[in-house]
Amino acid sequence: MSATIVNEEQKIKKPDWLRVKLPIGEEYKHVRNLVDTHKLHTICESGNCPNMGECWGAGTATFMILGNICTRSCGFCAVATGRPDAVDWDEPQRVAEAIHLMKVKHAVITSVDRDELKDGGSIIWYNTIKAVYALNPTTTLETLIPDFKAEKHNIQRIIDAAPDVVSHNIETTERLTKQVRIQAKYWQSMETLKILKEGGMRTKSGIMLGLGETKEEVIQTLKDLNNSGVDVVTIGQYLQPTKKHLPVDRFIHPDEFAEYREIGYSLGLDYVESGPLVRSSYHSEKHVIKNWGRNKWLEEKQAATANNV
Repeated sequence: MSATIVNEEQKIKKPDWLRVKLPIGEEYKHVRNLVDTHKLHTICESGNCPNMGECWGAGTATFMILGNICTRSCGFCAVATGRPDAVDWDEPQRVAEAIHLMKVKHAVITSVDRDELKDGGSIIWYNTIKAVYALNPTTTLETLIPDFKAEKHNIQRIIDAAPDVVSHNIETTERLTKQVRIQAKYWQSMETLKILKEGGMRTKSGIMLGLGETKEEVIQTLKDLNNSGVDVVTIGQYLQPTKKHLPVDRFIHPDEFAEYREIGYSLGLDYVESGPLVRSSYHSEKHVIKNWGRNKWLEEKQAATANNV
């Protein structure tokens, strides 16, 4: 099936399980105003996240630091590519203040790639994490970082800042990486995750499905992530942001996502979040808690066994 036909089908109808609620409510408006007032970038907006209404309605958001222009041009991502603005050294404090005003118990911070910077943006990352904890000492924090080209000295700054969870998304299978993440490398990302784990971090990664991967490739990616010491894995459906981005190869049924969740836990992963609308930051407040996902999975299996007796 050609890309043109796939795109036309997407316009006509998406599966029922991909329907989401429009962002409404007072809490959503409150977060919207804070983001605008403090001139903050959120991946919720830049990435066209389908869960923005739910998350913002709950008073949470994923902040994007180091501007909103990326030096990379991934085939799936809605964030603009080009020459970024100069580093804003006041940004860490503004992010910390916004998190304080929102009174969130758990915050997620991500960033664009800044390959033109010698430090890859790791100094701003360090400053932001420290600023958030200084102003919000009881807030738990997940950081969704670039690969930093697997350069240890830059990754070490993240480790030294000690966020509760450090995430770096593998995004797709090894075979599709060159097409999906044009300037990235599959094993370079795995090395970044290994360095983080060796540094004592609780690590996390995410995969998108529907780009042409096979079931065997998804399972191998889960195995590679597990072998790299990753604790938490999120698996979701890829949705084409614009006509210029990669087309959706197919929509994966919720039952297949449930199967990948089962496989992930069977491999030994600590937390597997798998579903059509799952994105990296979705339910991330639970990803901080060691054994929470695995224990819930075990309880489900025990309940299922008891019901079958």
